[in-house]
Amino acid sequence: MTGPVRVEATGETVGEAKWTALRELEQLVPGLDRESVHFEILSEGERGLLGVGFTPAHVAAEAPASSDLAELSPEAAAAREFVQRVANAIGANVSAVVVQREGIVTVTCSGADLGLLIGKHGQTLDAIQYLANAIARVGDAEHDVVVDAAGYRARRTATLDTLARESARRASGTRSRVELEPMTAVERKIIHEALKDDPEVETASEGMEPNRYVVVLPRHSAD
Repeated sequence: MTGPVRVEATGETVGEAKWTALRELEQLVPGLDRESVHFEILSEGERGLLGVGFTPAHVAAEAPASSDLAELSPEAAAAREFVQRVANAIGANVSAVVVQREGIVTVTCSGADLGLLIGKHGQTLDAIQYLANAIARVGDAEHDVVVDAAGYRARRTATLDTLARESARRASGTRSRVELEPMTAVERKIIHEALKDDPEVETASEGMEPNRYVVVLPRHSAD
């Protein structure tokens, strides 16, 4: 990675948005010097009348790249280059940065066109991640590659975890199956993992790609 690292974040207040952006930078830049971070307030947000029409604050944060990045493996550098080339090819105006820790290569994109890069339910992002992993496994070296977009995966994982718990309560309470919307393989795995130790329900995937979905079933159900 060369040049500064830039991320964007939102929050109920400017201060909260700055704190979120700072935490994302700390994940991307090992040994981040907080004093070197430059913030840009993109929107101060609006609370709206009586809480209606709330608009979150939106900030950008930029920091110099870490010198530790010189120690990145060729596979990590190749993953970043691949993701950046794909983003450019689909017309997404984003910048890709990469960090490598304990065999996991994380390529994080930030910029104006993250929605285009993510796609519906993360389908485009998952496809890019799948291809990046396939490239990383060519030859002797193997690294797990995670492709993210300004913290999208963490936010989506939290959303899916909540969905999994709510679906489990419904399935257990009604003693009937609960079908979720079609998801990518990556997102289905999050649902399965969230409920694998739940004593009340079990999960299964049904349907054909790209419309494969998770079903949450009460345990010992006739279904």
